[in-house]
Amino acid sequence: MLDVDSLVWSFRKTAGLPTPGEAYGGWEAPDVELRVTLALLECVSTYVASTHNDTLQKKMSALVSALSACQEKIGTGYLSAFPSELFDRFEAIKPVWAPYYTIHKILAGLLDQYTLAYNAQALKMVKWMVEYFYNRVQNVVTNYTIERHFLSLNEETGGMNDVLYRLYSLTGDPKHLILAHLFDKPCFLGLLAVQVGSKRLASTLSTENEESCTTYNMLKVSRHLFRWTKEMAYADYYERALTNGVLGIQRGTEPGVMIYMLPQSPGSSKGRSFHGWGTQFHSFWCCYGTGIESFSKLGDSIYFEEKGEVPGLYVIQYVSSYLDWKMGQIVLDQKVDPLVSWDPYLRVTLTFSPIEGASQPSTLNIRIPIWTNLDGAKATLNAQSLSVPAPGNFLSVTRKWSSGDKFTLQLPVSLRTEAIKDDRSEYASVQAILYGPYLLVGHTSGDWNIKSGSANSLSDWITPIPATYNNNLIFFPTIWRFSFCVNKLKPMDYNGRVPKSGTDASVHATFRLILNDSSSSKLSTIEDAIGKYVMLEPFDLPGMLLVQQGKDEGLTVANSDNGDGSSIFRLVSGLDGKDGTVSLESVSYDDCFVFSGVDYTSGKSLKLSCNSESSEIRQGASFVMNKGISEYHPISFVAKGGKRNFLLSPLMSFRDESYTIYFNINA
Repeated sequence: MLDVDSLVWSFRKTAGLPTPGEAYGGWEAPDVELRVTLALLECVSTYVASTHNDTLQKKMSALVSALSACQEKIGTGYLSAFPSELFDRFEAIKPVWAPYYTIHKILAGLLDQYTLAYNAQALKMVKWMVEYFYNRVQNVVTNYTIERHFLSLNEETGGMNDVLYRLYSLTGDPKHLILAHLFDKPCFLGLLAVQVGSKRLASTLSTENEESCTTYNMLKVSRHLFRWTKEMAYADYYERALTNGVLGIQRGTEPGVMIYMLPQSPGSSKGRSFHGWGTQFHSFWCCYGTGIESFSKLGDSIYFEEKGEVPGLYVIQYVSSYLDWKMGQIVLDQKVDPLVSWDPYLRVTLTFSPIEGASQPSTLNIRIPIWTNLDGAKATLNAQSLSVPAPGNFLSVTRKWSSGDKFTLQLPVSLRTEAIKDDRSEYASVQAILYGPYLLVGHTSGDWNIKSGSANSLSDWITPIPATYNNNLIFFPTIWRFSFCVNKLKPMDYNGRVPKSGTDASVHATFRLILNDSSSSKLSTIEDAIGKYVMLEPFDLPGMLLVQQGKDEGLTVANSDNGDGSSIFRLVSGLDGKDGTVSLESVSYDDCFVFSGVDYTSGKSLKLSCNSESSEIRQGASFVMNKGISEYHPISFVAKGGKRNFLLSPLMSFRDESYTIYFNINA
């Protein structure tokens, strides 16, 4: 957990107070003009409101008190981690790095501490800060012109107008409304009314495409638009942006390791961009602030309520959750079955428990997303069938809910492609593949050509990976140093260490063990394969096999063995006689085994060597066989390509592995 003394180190320095502890690095370093970590005030307020965590509440109370001491010491209402001289430069139209962006984050965090964590001290601090900046802006307008003030807004000011409108809604103070208006940029708001021209995005794909801050802001915009209009398109957008643009910006389950940009060029990796992955205490980019706040809002925008004689509840996100709905006088429990590729249905169950003494009816409105269809769609209330409306509408039920009422929903989840937004005909074939709201990307370092042929539907060339396939994934520690590409096998740098999961090395190190005997295709354990005839399929090259090319010849990877058995091996106990080792015996060539060499740093090729009486071959042809390092995500598919097939998985599941989002799909 972040330390209060480190968080306020620069604030205390600016206020002239003692500075115990050490300052954080990155954009929080004392010599940097921008600050973002006080977005922590916003996100923790949300956590506290939803979890009632006393430890977090006390931590944030201590942080607010420390900031208040800084504000009191300065004595003008000003509060920031940098001196007010930065605003002198801002108002003089001199180079400065977005000081109002930081002020917005401080104000928004303190305001959330008041509205969500009920910290009255935080509201007093906000009012004093706003009074200070009201006077500053008034001086600019009075001493120069309103145009001069608007010119200064060409420097980024974050959401100053947004937080000031929020403050006005709480205080009703006209000054707060005036200042909010003064941060509405005419040059920005005017353009919103102008029809944007054609979009040509295909030539923009790079490592610096999708900024996490932008996704965060678009979630806020779509949330507001849905509240105002109830239009389904905004709910669909929210789900898609959250699923693909937020859930994968943290590196797996590693806290504090996040990305700035989400790369989208062919063969990208989240770890290979200008910023790459951040660190826990020495990055703190703007996208750290919005990133941690986005994760604090995973419970946000699942439900919306509508006042009225018969109150309404809108369920717009399918997330297992629990809601105590005061207005409707019911408690709702939503359970969602995990979505998988081999069973293409979303299944949701809602159970209801009226609050004691409840007497009024209410309306339940369930979102039927645009990505589903009615073929196989089902809805029931207490086992009685309900009519499911067309996608893009709400299924509405009005009743006085009883204890034990149970609503179930089953929605088909289908594959689809979407062309990139580009009006040039040469890019019409550049398309993304989606499964429901999930963006599927290919495990590839840049290959992107897919030929769909005469297929009538996507299911003809994109097929799900069964759940049982994970049982057959293996890893040979002495073979992984070879990189398997289409019709190519080359030595990799080998440092003796087992590759980490979530990396290209872990992908290249993992094989699927395929039993040649179709009657016994399932394995309880990988050891069950010993003594059986097997084939080896590289994890990221589905449909391709490790193939023999002759005695003392190197192995390769190819689409098939041409029916000559060159891809079939007999898995036997290790030739070295040691417990726990295995050897791969050729079926096509007598007394020949897969051989990786004894000196693992020599760069020798992986080949088929004969003469099992040789001690060198017995040693170099014996391998430890472990469980695979990489695993198939529950939502995984195989897409048939022109020269190779592609393993598809959700973008959010990737860490450092290479991936391709858009494919060149031709008939």
